[in-house]
Amino acid sequence: MGNEPGKKAGALGRALERARELPNSRTATDVDTVRRAFADHLQFSQGKDEHSATIMDRYFAVADTVRDRMMRRWIQTQQHYYRSDAKRIYYLSMEFLLGKALESNLLNLGLLDNMREALQGLGLELDDLYAQEPDAGLGNGGLGRLAACFLDSMATLALPAYGYGIRYEFGIFDQEIRDGWQVERPEEWLRFGNPWEIPRPEHQLPVHFFGRTEHGTDERGHHRVRWVDTRKVLGMPYDTPIAGYRNNTVNTLRLWRARASEEFDLGDFNRGDYLAAVEEKNVSENISKVLYPNDLTVMGKELRLQQQYFFVACSIHDILERHQKIHPGLDNFPDKVAIQLNDTHPAIAVAELMRVLVDLNHLEWDRAWEICRATFGYTNHTLLPEALERWPVDLFGRVLPRHLEIIFEVNRRFLEEVKGKADPAAVSRMSLIEEGPVRQVRMANLAVVGSHSVNGVAALHTQLLKSELFHDFDVLWPTKFNNKTNGVTPRRWLLQANPELSRVITECLGPGWETDIDELRRLEPLADDEAFRRQFRAVKRGNKERLAEIIQRDNGITVDPDSLFDVQVKRLHEYKRQLLAVLQIVAQYLRIKADPTYAPVPRTYVFAGKAAPGYLMAKQVIKLINAVADVVNHDVDVRGRITVVFLRNYRVSLAERIFPAADLSEQISTAGKEASGTGNMKFQMNGALTIGTLDGANVEIREEVGPENFFLFGLTVDQVKELRKKGYDPWEFYRRDRELKAVVDAIASGMFSPREPRLFQPIVDSLLNHGDTWLVLADFRAYLDAQDQVSKAYLDVERWTKMAILNVARSGRFSSDRTIRQYAEEIWGVGPLPVG
Repeated sequence: MGNEPGKKAGALGRALERARELPNSRTATDVDTVRRAFADHLQFSQGKDEHSATIMDRYFAVADTVRDRMMRRWIQTQQHYYRSDAKRIYYLSMEFLLGKALESNLLNLGLLDNMREALQGLGLELDDLYAQEPDAGLGNGGLGRLAACFLDSMATLALPAYGYGIRYEFGIFDQEIRDGWQVERPEEWLRFGNPWEIPRPEHQLPVHFFGRTEHGTDERGHHRVRWVDTRKVLGMPYDTPIAGYRNNTVNTLRLWRARASEEFDLGDFNRGDYLAAVEEKNVSENISKVLYPNDLTVMGKELRLQQQYFFVACSIHDILERHQKIHPGLDNFPDKVAIQLNDTHPAIAVAELMRVLVDLNHLEWDRAWEICRATFGYTNHTLLPEALERWPVDLFGRVLPRHLEIIFEVNRRFLEEVKGKADPAAVSRMSLIEEGPVRQVRMANLAVVGSHSVNGVAALHTQLLKSELFHDFDVLWPTKFNNKTNGVTPRRWLLQANPELSRVITECLGPGWETDIDELRRLEPLADDEAFRRQFRAVKRGNKERLAEIIQRDNGITVDPDSLFDVQVKRLHEYKRQLLAVLQIVAQYLRIKADPTYAPVPRTYVFAGKAAPGYLMAKQVIKLINAVADVVNHDVDVRGRITVVFLRNYRVSLAERIFPAADLSEQISTAGKEASGTGNMKFQMNGALTIGTLDGANVEIREEVGPENFFLFGLTVDQVKELRKKGYDPWEFYRRDRELKAVVDAIASGMFSPREPRLFQPIVDSLLNHGDTWLVLADFRAYLDAQDQVSKAYLDVERWTKMAILNVARSGRFSSDRTIRQYAEEIWGVGPLPVG
């Protein structure tokens, strides 16, 4: 009997091995087998026949068919990692903006054509089923989408990697536009279930909050700390397979859902207190309920801190458990584990790993700190000081008392280390604790001190990190800081989003560019080929027609596909300066009204993006865009010359339709404020030209495409500093530029809000009376002049097409494959581990 489990495991293993040797209905990829597999899933997984099956049932049957064909590779990948005992990458991120998975998985598995043919044989269209899948909006913008691109690249490059995050029940809100205003609605992406995830209840973990600490000594006289009287929450993992492109690697994204340690209090229920019976369940599950709860209240701040610690604690324990299955000790932990912190949100991981090493595994502090520093890398994504995580010490100590003690001790030792190496002011700036009326924990400083590598995400951003935000740390540790310019996956943003252009590229270059995008350089000579330029224009016009259909359907606005599609789509924030684009539209409108003979290049201005629910100024800018659109689009004097559109509910699947249709990419942030940007890269990859400032990755895009293929304007970082130093007066720009004055006055007078003439006074005040923080007025004239250059270039069709082709050809540097290779080689020390 003692050998019975081993015998069963051996027999099962042999049976599975035999099953793997033969193609079957769950793994074969020919059209007939795929068709039968779909029918089987419709009947046996969905419990439907041809009469009762809904279109959603058909979507799930297709998804299950695709998932089957990932499963074997997924299992083989994990087995290969264990057998190889390779160093693994763990990417910790509060956001993963995945979008839809079906088409991406079909492409990466090489199943797209066969699935389409299989369904057409049953009278079904694959595109209709794509529409049934909700966007997995587990992110707010570029940070989360970058994380999703990185997952794709890590799998495609066959790197042993895992993603860790939170399985939010409600992701980024759905945006409606009512009377021009943004209205938020819950995003119920899990309403019908998620066919791509697999729950792993056997791996759920306890996570502790609140309580107190007890200090004492063990039987050997060593100082020990116990964290007691805590409130416990369970972390339940859900695994999603991440398939590499046309290889056998399928990596894992593990997302954590919060559950109560006791789902139901029967005693309370029997006493008739039905609300109390489920109170613990509701309180616990709030942790993974919503992406970024509003943290303007104390309760909101507490919940957000709980979210960050919850997913970090689950992930650190999961990583340690995986390591200790193979390795009895922890001395080689940094040789087998690389943990990357995607921005400051997961920085509490530094304190948590120290707690686990010192309190639970009883390592000496110095050795634990060596392991900790050698394990973590930290990516910073912002230059805005207000965006760096800071927690009031009182709040932090109440929610995580042991971690506050650890941070205090880390800080004490760190300050002792640097006191002789830096002046008192620098020591104060580097401290993990910000002193003041409200003492705060500086999480970014914790991440810098606790990591062996700190990287920015564009060359300019990294330069500013070293010279400004983290200058004192760079002086102390000059080799710690490095640059890893962001990138985007060409599989999602070119192959999937722009299939017609991808087809044309493959016809010219042959296959292989999808994983070696530097091959696109071979398109450069074709920019001088008249036939290729004609073909390129035909693809662009087809994409514009498809976007025009979406605009007509969703906004009821007819747009001309031959007009210049001028696009600004991104999160609404003042530093991104959507307002500057609106002022330019108003200027064009006033020019036409003043001079009926003025005939600008016809333009369709397309905006999309969400404002944070509590960000009132950003929401007012959305209202202004829609108010300007309402006036301009209904004015017969400008019809056919200017059209303004705000597309609601910007999301990944909508972005996939917008980027291929754009002619002009608006990247107009105040210099020195955008860390990198990735939308700029997606536009470039799809043949849009950029109008932009020297900010973020714009600098490198301009270097790559050539200054003659980029419309540059605006103050540089140094000029911004100089202007502020001598005293910036927005009134000076307003008074001396008659056109700018007319634009601001038109908004202030109520031209675009006749029923509420002072509706946009807060915007006017922000420009004139509150300092124009983002230098909108200072850059206005240069922006209009650059836009005039855009119009002249667009009139020369052949020149414009050549510039667009060269943008595509020179986009290889901005593939996330390049970015991830650099992380792997220069930070993580991990190489490819192909699955046979």
